[in-house]
Amino acid sequence: MHLELRHLKTIHAIHEAGGLARAADMLHITQSALSHQIKGLEDQAGVELFVRRAKPLRLSAAGMKLLRLAERILPEIDAVGAEFEALRQGRAGRLHIAIECHACFDWLFPVLEAFRRAWPDIDIDIRAGLAFNALPALAREEVDLVISSDPEVLEGITFNPLFDYAPTFIAASTSPLAAKPFVVAEDFADQTLITYPIDRARSDVFSLVLSPARVEPKAHRQVELTTVILMLVASGRGVAVLPDWVLREVKYQPDYITRPVTEAGLTKRLYAATRTEDVTQPFMAHFLRLARTEPVKLQRA
Repeated sequence: MHLELRHLKTIHAIHEAGGLARAADMLHITQSALSHQIKGLEDQAGVELFVRRAKPLRLSAAGMKLLRLAERILPEIDAVGAEFEALRQGRAGRLHIAIECHACFDWLFPVLEAFRRAWPDIDIDIRAGLAFNALPALAREEVDLVISSDPEVLEGITFNPLFDYAPTFIAASTSPLAAKPFVVAEDFADQTLITYPIDRARSDVFSLVLSPARVEPKAHRQVELTTVILMLVASGRGVAVLPDWVLREVKYQPDYITRPVTEAGLTKRLYAATRTEDVTQPFMAHFLRLARTEPVKLQRA
């Protein structure tokens, strides 16, 4: 039996209308065309679908089976159509984010909360980009946006600048380095340096300070969680260099001291990589706007 969507619409319309003339009007076809369609469907099914002697016209037992099918499928078709229309108008879509930055959760969650209120129909998800190769996944459309501080030249990918941040030195208030107005590469030579578990090439303190000066810390310890890093620093078990937004709440606490790294201080820029074709999507443009402005509030706090 070759069943088409128009057949289900026909069955449903006749049931709702109770007669061919009104059903034909609902379907925007002639009554003759509707009768011809019903006859063709009954020829395929090999059974009558309507009790024609009844007034108003009603479905047979076989016709009721098709009506139940129509009642299941037609709402799903309508829902998909509504979703497609929302996509065309930019009101719906998907925003799956990969993060190549442990500390970015601190500012990302407030951004996503504001975004969610403005775009409730956007499907949001977050994946730790450190667990897989995020940029190739972006190109393959497995994710839609990658937070990174390491821009690359990639065809079809746009690195949208978000904001600048200052990698900042933090140590226990009892550290001898507390007497210094700023720290330099050589100050790490007798320290245990605590970093996130990332490659040195992607670590601000290594890529911007230690590797260029060919300085090795006395020990290097990798820790996953920011709160644990801060706890270890407060207890004098190491020092760290963290983004300034991470330190907004602890820099005034008596257990810590914070200092610029180098006399001039360090500045790094964070980016949101997207597929170039997606940059002008209304919801994507709004997310990028929020991601440029909300984190600045944290840096000033």
